[in-house]
Amino acid sequence: MPRTADSARPRRLFRVAAAFAVLTALAGYLALQYVTGREGSARCTVRAVGGGDGGSYELSPEMAANAATISAVGTTLGLPERAVTIALATALQESSLRNIDHGDRDSLGLFQQRPSQGWGTPEQIMDPVYSAGEFYTHLAKVPDYARLPLTDAAQRVQKSAFPYAYAKHEPDAALLAAALTGRTPASLTCTLPTVADSLPGDADEVRADLVRSFGKDVLPATGAAGASASTTVSVPVGARARAEDGEESRRGWELAHWAVARAGTLRIAEVSYDGRVWRAGSGWRTESGESGATSVRMRLAQ
Repeated sequence: MPRTADSARPRRLFRVAAAFAVLTALAGYLALQYVTGREGSARCTVRAVGGGDGGSYELSPEMAANAATISAVGTTLGLPERAVTIALATALQESSLRNIDHGDRDSLGLFQQRPSQGWGTPEQIMDPVYSAGEFYTHLAKVPDYARLPLTDAAQRVQKSAFPYAYAKHEPDAALLAAALTGRTPASLTCTLPTVADSLPGDADEVRADLVRSFGKDVLPATGAAGASASTTVSVPVGARARAEDGEESRRGWELAHWAVARAGTLRIAEVSYDGRVWRAGSGWRTESGESGATSVRMRLAQ
């Protein structure tokens, strides 16, 4: 008996629905790869100390590198962890922590700041250190920003058309801020198997990036003299930290996590601090005989 148009219609609808489901799944996969990075197996993960219900968050090395810069600028300005959390949640919403050169109208960069609205020149805004500094400058002018709901504090700065969009990023931003400000030891790790095969790291480049992110006091006055051929960079943790209340340890983990987050960019193969060692292909390990709590040591790719 020949099929009628009515009997064939459900089959066509089923095929269309199946094809749509496949395309939706593929689009979701590609979107995830775009947002979290396309570095193959290279990934960064931040976890709550002790695990449990604290959760974890996975991000690309590009995102981690930008997050580390945002955090370093905030702490160097003397701002609290809450300010860093607000800044990171804002950048997650505005750019997925990617320093993009496009956006709505003339919006640019990590925070999608607009040259036409007085945020700076396009070149300035595309500099993560500058754009983070501008965000914090505006945030600090918001009365009692640390006591406001995160999305309200961010909106006072951004004046977005979607004022409640920042709230959903708070859990991930809080995990990142706790690690990058040094409050949670060894909680940020990156797996970067290609670092060992990359071009050799440049000690002067690492020092310059440290100074840009943390200010000139991050290194000893003689730290950069004649050291261009060095394969390691050692950063003292007590230069701006107080020994009481665990501040020295927190400063050390801030620097150590910064180095891990920026390892792909700066070709850092190993980071040592307080008896723990991070390696690009294996994450954090406890090892005796390594550098103590007085300095963070970064060994560069060769």
